Amino acid sequence: MRKIREVLRLRMHLGLSIREVARGAGVSVGVAQKMASRAAAAGLTWPMVEQIDEASLEVRLYGEAARAGDERPRPDPVAMHQELRRTGVTLELLHLEYLECHPSGLQYTAFCDVYRRWRATSGLVMRQTHRAGEKGFVDYSGKRPSYTNSHTGERVEVELFVAVLGASNLTFVEATETQRVPDFIASHVRAYAYFGGVPHVTVPDQLKSAVVRACRYEPGIQRTYAEMARHYGTAIVPARPHKPRDKAKVEVGVQIAQRWILARLRNETFFSLADLNRRIGELREELNSRPMKKLGGATRRELFEKYDRPALRPLPSEPYDVSEWSMERIGPDYHVEIDAHFYSVPYTLVAAKVWVVATSTTIEIIHGGARVATHARSLIRRGHTTTPAHMPEAHRRHAVTVDDQIDWARSVGPNTEAMVRSLIAANPVREMGARSARGLRRVAEQYGHERTELACARAMHFGARSYKSIANILALGREANPLPGEEPEETPGVEHENVRGAGYYH
Repeated sequence: MRKIREVLRLRMHLGLSIREVARGAGVSVGVAQKMASRAAAAGLTWPMVEQIDEASLEVRLYGEAARAGDERPRPDPVAMHQELRRTGVTLELLHLEYLECHPSGLQYTAFCDVYRRWRATSGLVMRQTHRAGEKGFVDYSGKRPSYTNSHTGERVEVELFVAVLGASNLTFVEATETQRVPDFIASHVRAYAYFGGVPHVTVPDQLKSAVVRACRYEPGIQRTYAEMARHYGTAIVPARPHKPRDKAKVEVGVQIAQRWILARLRNETFFSLADLNRRIGELREELNSRPMKKLGGATRRELFEKYDRPALRPLPSEPYDVSEWSMERIGPDYHVEIDAHFYSVPYTLVAAKVWVVATSTTIEIIHGGARVATHARSLIRRGHTTTPAHMPEAHRRHAVTVDDQIDWARSVGPNTEAMVRSLIAANPVREMGARSARGLRRVAEQYGHERTELACARAMHFGARSYKSIANILALGREANPLPGEEPEETPGVEHENVRGAGYYH
């Protein structure tokens, strides 16, 4: 047995040739070659050989039957492991089934030892080395805090976000309403601000807010998350799917947050998310100031100041304004819907797919790598924000508002303005009045502003309430005719000796 370990040490650890190994271990070249080949076939490495005992090493190389003095059939530990995953299956049940097939087989204790030895060598854990400022790990807690809605009395469960720096274990904890992208990104922004710097690599889980396409090797990073990473100069390297040990730091950090923060909140009541976070902030500072026994009594804050703070990347001059990217298709009314509000784009993009970048204050629409529209964000549900330049000419003419019509009429003259206001007031439906005003505007385009102003004065005198009256006046050329009562007085006859006068004919 000792020669097996020595052969593998000389071959694997020191890298000697087979002949050198044979001479150093005192075995033949053939034996040394077979031992090295069996170890390679079994997938053994020198660190693994160092950790397992001699009996287990012999089993890994030559099988259970090679153990001296024991020819009894061995159970298959891999098959046992698979069966134990099934509901209600125990080692005792598997041993009974094993004895039914092999009555002279191993007794229960030896049977269990076979499985336990296999488990000891199959669950290897790689120790990670965390350099100062290199990695920050983020995750959400499965256990959630809550607050009470002060208006309804309803209990509202929220999410608990946790971020941990690799070298110092400095921990940031806060509650958010959801795990959606805006809350997820905002938590990162506040975590970086709390740390006073940015780790070179940020390691999240492969949740939807971080990864749009889960993959062990090439995960698809969510667009907004990638934009945030570029802003802060960090790299997003998600943990592999179903590999929580890739982010063991934050897994432990979440567990600590549950024990030292959530557990202390269990008997306290809060009436808003802000109140809850205020209390979490107090407990977070206590946590980061607690001495850690395994590290000689040093606190997370002390280790952070010593290791992580000098190595973190500096914060950018401005914090990231959370922007949510989404791919949308333009509707037939050349508007795109964002959070139940509709924003216009140039009508030529109808049915096209565009990127929408939504921040707390703006909506940007991008097509083909170019920004085609920018709007102030509106919170009016089912409302429309429309830029006239985005509309076809016919739609633009039709969509002129009442105020636009009055402004136009004022530019023509006081009589036209009075006529437009009269048309609008005469219709119980304001939009119908605006349509009459549009009709008057079209007539004015045909006959000119000067004649329209005169026609409106005449129409107002007769109490007209339709743009058609003005159109008729202009068509007949009567706009310049004097109004009743305004006819010029007759001039007196000329007194002269050569003028006979009316009486001459009598």
